[in-house]
Amino acid sequence: MKPVRVALLDSGVSSDLEARVLVSRAFLQQAADGIAETAAVDDQLAHGSELARLILSAAPTAMLLSAQLFTQKLVCTPLQVATALDWAVAQGAQVINMSFGLRQDRPVLREACAGALAAGVILVAAAPARGAAVYPAAYPGVVRASGDARCEPGEISFLDSAQADFGACVHSSSPVVAGASVGCACITGKIADCLGSTTAMNQDEVRQWLVQQASYRGRERRSG
Repeated sequence: MKPVRVALLDSGVSSDLEARVLVSRAFLQQAADGIAETAAVDDQLAHGSELARLILSAAPTAMLLSAQLFTQKLVCTPLQVATALDWAVAQGAQVINMSFGLRQDRPVLREACAGALAAGVILVAAAPARGAAVYPAAYPGVVRASGDARCEPGEISFLDSAQADFGACVHSSSPVVAGASVGCACITGKIADCLGSTTAMNQDEVRQWLVQQASYRGRERRSG
């Protein structure tokens, strides 16, 4: 098994995970067109820390690159995400987890995602199982990950729907972190584990591998 660099764009990580973090930075919106890049602080929301644990549980040799976007609440701007994406690529990220979705398409975010994909980085972003598209999940080449109540820990589904490509377990050990955010991290962990135990795979090969691992195919059926 070889170490895989996984970038986590979220609320940071707690101090107990420091041994698994190669580097961390905070990217905070200062003005309408400015980002302050500063030292990251301890995760105040527990969101990023819980997602980090899910990724590391699935990929024991993974090392994290933590880009802190959220501080007081789970809200960020396209410019924050784009700046963090560029930083993660420069740090050698192989997989980038984005367990969030923004409603509006913005050129700065679209271009940052395109640049990361062109560099061979695998982007995984949260997407709703139903409803309107969100970004960056809706950009071409991004793995759209959602939650799927059928999936137990370690299982994934091939949804192949208008909203999402893959689904995974919706539950975590935290009562406040669930749904598509968790599913996204589980998919990221699955990818990181695969990359750590095999020869280099490109983005298309990773997608094909995920399809082969799926325990379920098609959308989750809901009654009522």
